[in-house]
Amino acid sequence: MNVKKLLIEPLRKTNPVTVLVLGICSCLAVTAKLKPALVMGASVTVVTAFSNLIISLLRKGIPSRIRIIVQLVVVATLVILIDQFLKAFAYDVSKQLSVYVGLIITNCIIMGRLEAFALSHGPIESFLDGLGNGLGYSLVLVIVAFFRELLGSGTLLGYQVIPLSFYEAGYQNNGLMILPPMALIIIGIVMWINNSKTESK
Repeated sequence: MNVKKLLIEPLRKTNPVTVLVLGICSCLAVTAKLKPALVMGASVTVVTAFSNLIISLLRKGIPSRIRIIVQLVVVATLVILIDQFLKAFAYDVSKQLSVYVGLIITNCIIMGRLEAFALSHGPIESFLDGLGNGLGYSLVLVIVAFFRELLGSGTLLGYQVIPLSFYEAGYQNNGLMILPPMALIIIGIVMWINNSKTESK
């Protein structure tokens, strides 16, 4: 079992967003601010890792005809638990994420890893694969949210970062950065940088 490959490659070489182009919708929707992006990334990572683990443990007892249904039940259960946890302990962020936590159920990254990996590998490998792909997804979310919040609002995690003296000198926040089209442009730039570096090696 190559732990490094399972954990490190999804961060760049096989990144689910920049290479496989999965999970783009939530990247556009929850990256206007850094905090919701971090929470969303952590939520998807937990669901991906533990759904991989559970399906791997059950894989030999799941009839192939109903495997998708079983996978959806496992993922939906984990998503409901996370949604209730966020409502109990991070209500403000839960409100910001709105329906997008529930839509983790339909995230292509999760179903893709269940089908491509968890159904044919052991529990530990599957857990690490889910963890790596969740972290790869989270990395892209954090990068996009970092630039959108910094340049669009002048803050990071809600704290003012750009000095007030800049604004007094004429600096203005870029209102386009908090609009969904700019998220798509930033993701495109990240894809270009990542894939160009990968091809050059």
